[in-house]
Amino acid sequence: MSEDLDDSNHYPTELPSLAATLVRIESENPPGNERACAEYIHDWFQHHGIETTLVTEPDATRPQVGARVGTSDPTLVLNGHLDVVPAGDPDEWTYPPYDGVIDEGRLYGRGSVDMKTGVAIAMLTAYTLRDEIKEGDLDGSIVVHAAIGEETADPGTKSLLEAGFDGDFGVVLEPTEMRVATSEKGMAWYEIGWPGEPAHASRPDQGRNPIEHVQPVIDALADYDARLRERNDPLCGRAYGTVTQVIAGADSNKAVLPERAYVTLDRRILPDETIAGVDDEVAALVDDLETEHGVTATWQRHETYASAEISVDHPLAEIFREHSAAVADVSSEPWGIKASTDVRDFINSAGIPAITWGPGSLEQAHTINEYIDLANAEAGMIILERAARTLLTRES
Repeated sequence: MSEDLDDSNHYPTELPSLAATLVRIESENPPGNERACAEYIHDWFQHHGIETTLVTEPDATRPQVGARVGTSDPTLVLNGHLDVVPAGDPDEWTYPPYDGVIDEGRLYGRGSVDMKTGVAIAMLTAYTLRDEIKEGDLDGSIVVHAAIGEETADPGTKSLLEAGFDGDFGVVLEPTEMRVATSEKGMAWYEIGWPGEPAHASRPDQGRNPIEHVQPVIDALADYDARLRERNDPLCGRAYGTVTQVIAGADSNKAVLPERAYVTLDRRILPDETIAGVDDEVAALVDDLETEHGVTATWQRHETYASAEISVDHPLAEIFREHSAAVADVSSEPWGIKASTDVRDFINSAGIPAITWGPGSLEQAHTINEYIDLANAEAGMIILERAARTLLTRES
């Protein structure tokens, strides 16, 4: 396909340019600004002759992209998310967070590592292998996801899989420094709250101050965390229960006793734990607060990410370990990721074996001056192309 200069600049096929272009399209979540980025990726695929669809589920105002090369099996699904966490105060950044600056071999900007470079290498892998697949030199197909809402546990990836953009293998292209994660922790946020009785602070005895119960609640949760730390997964490490918010009276007059207080518990869930089991633990903890401390509390679970795992010696994992070690000298030891990703939607919801794997360091995710080393990203694209070729020429 011939391209004029303007089209080449607007729809680049070089990794640094494409990744920088995606970073320059602000797609913060919250509030959920993925539309512009999704529309650009859809146009990019169309421009390069790749079948593409704007998927309007689960939210018509936040479209996402499913693209496909080929129609035969096996099918490899390359998954990335479009949303990025808010950049915060741009004055704290060395380079503006959405300028996509490349300096001394690094791409800077919000989403550079988490995970628009991962989306870019998925797009370019589909582009690079397109002709080989169409001409029958490679068996199988490639599907690319550009999903919404990963940062807030929205069912973007799940909706893409349900819409038919599924396959036989999945790779979630989060930054793992190209180590192969066959398991991951889950995460759930629990809001534990209890009532007060508002009264003017000049007459505090006429009301009931819920802040008086904050310390026993914190102590009970600290004891719970201590017990959790005794649970250990050989790949993902320990379970945790961490208090991340304590709020009371934030929206009321400072001279009034709060109507309610609550804490947020961030619960990190091991692969052999279930959401239902964790719910039962939190419910028992709340019951104990009333029995032991007279705190009549309630709880709600928000933004749930289930844990997930496949066998450490699954062929998908072995292939990616082999190519990662050969190209980038990456450890081939079995490993699990401590964060939560959309790999759970492949394994738990769709029954598709999947790994979390990609260039860049997770330590850079969500940071001020977020960046990715472009040499590392280029190595990741080489590995992904080689692994895809291996998977698409395997005997069924």
